Amino acid sequence: MKIIRQIGLIIFLTCLAIFIALPFLGKYQLTENIFTQTVSDANQQTLLKPALKSMFGKEYISNKEFISDFNKAFDGVNDEFKKRQEWDKVIYTDYTFPIVKKSSIGFVADNQQLLFFICFIGGALGGLLFMIPAMFIEPVSGIKHNDIFKKGITNKGIIAFLFAAGLIGFYILLYKAPAYITNWVLLVDPLSLKLSGSEASQWFLYGFLYCLVMTTMAVRMYIKYRHNNYELVRTTSVLFFQIAFAFLIPNIMSKLMLPSMDFKNMWPLDYSFFFDYRLNDLLAHGMLGYWMIGWGIFLFVVGVPVMVYFFGKRWYCSWVCGCGGLAETLGDPFRQLSDKSLKAWKYERVIVHSVLVFAILMTMSVLYTYFSGSPKLLGIDTYAIRETYAFAIGFVFAGAIGTGFYPVMGNRVWCRFGCPLAAYLGIVQRFKSRFRITTNGGQCISCGNCSTYCEMGIDVRAYAQKGENIIRSSCVGCGICAAVCPRGVLKLENSAEEGRFDAYLRPEEADY
Repeated sequence: MKIIRQIGLIIFLTCLAIFIALPFLGKYQLTENIFTQTVSDANQQTLLKPALKSMFGKEYISNKEFISDFNKAFDGVNDEFKKRQEWDKVIYTDYTFPIVKKSSIGFVADNQQLLFFICFIGGALGGLLFMIPAMFIEPVSGIKHNDIFKKGITNKGIIAFLFAAGLIGFYILLYKAPAYITNWVLLVDPLSLKLSGSEASQWFLYGFLYCLVMTTMAVRMYIKYRHNNYELVRTTSVLFFQIAFAFLIPNIMSKLMLPSMDFKNMWPLDYSFFFDYRLNDLLAHGMLGYWMIGWGIFLFVVGVPVMVYFFGKRWYCSWVCGCGGLAETLGDPFRQLSDKSLKAWKYERVIVHSVLVFAILMTMSVLYTYFSGSPKLLGIDTYAIRETYAFAIGFVFAGAIGTGFYPVMGNRVWCRFGCPLAAYLGIVQRFKSRFRITTNGGQCISCGNCSTYCEMGIDVRAYAQKGENIIRSSCVGCGICAAVCPRGVLKLENSAEEGRFDAYLRPEEADY
């Protein structure tokens, strides 16, 4: 079994190394035909063509050099217009990514399908070969956590920080410099053409990688928690909603020339739901668009309170949400790193609710501009507000920090400290819900497993020792605390509201 695991690790690392090397391979050549196809606006063609003429037909062996020359020419044209204050001529469309992608020639462009199977399918198979033998190595019953604090990757060693840096770097490239990863995007072009009817963007690549990583790591979850039906069903649920609702359905709708929409996502997590371009696009599709807007509003106005009342916030955070799905699969090995200190809890309450307030104010300003036509509210540019939110929350917090910090701060950094929807769900769960985790204090042996593996930073053992119900607004009902408890002290329940706030439940009153 060890040999199989070693072979799997070698295959995975080899495929990963090839994937990382791809952006540095291949050649680039801009032609006049590519230029006219990409820059379809005749006026912009006239303005840009003289500046880019020296690049036509020139072969580049580095995407860095190609991008540098293109941006230099592009920015030079715009700088001249700005200097002469000819603002009507300034080109605001960023053509860098599509130009670089279409100009790619050579090894990568000629071997898309081969490299797709090597990097993605080969990497996933290598990961599975590494994980599957654990089913035969680990005990027949119970959940094995041996040496988790002795491994650098799971206890903030050098490899963990390198992994974190790699994740953060990926998000920076994805959001701010996609032109440098065009060779990665090229690999999923054939798949994108079949699903959505158009060439792949960096966001299609991200969606595909998201699903692939979740699927591969879900197998690990199936193996590790194979004796816990709740965890098996929960893992299947988040995997289904991510692949079907977040990836396949939106792309298929695009192919059918319909507005794409992730029907499980909602405001304020989907902070762009009320942006002008989204509303205009939906309204342009008649009754279907109106229904989509209505469905989105129904979800957070009616769906959240009703579902949280009956099932707690776990119905979304642990069973449906894509962010939660990635945290529960890719992030599961790092769940023990969450900070359980009182200081962390105090910061958590302030920060997550501040983000919710920011999201509300930003949305109000966006809607004000949409209906009034005025670009400013109380003297503040509403476009600047939404751009600030998109950068600070959408990119930095949710992306770079939310995922990049898995190996150093645990797998639910975004869910604990930044997700505005989690804050909204938590408020409802805290004060109006049937959900709680009941505890049997008389059986607790204070082993601390429950607190150690709580991804939301809750000191579960402190509640268990006192026999208190756990009703924290941050609890996502993942059930891992109950799964790792050797004494069956903890139980996830949806019961009557009465008694949720009881400070102490005597053994004779408990429903065991």
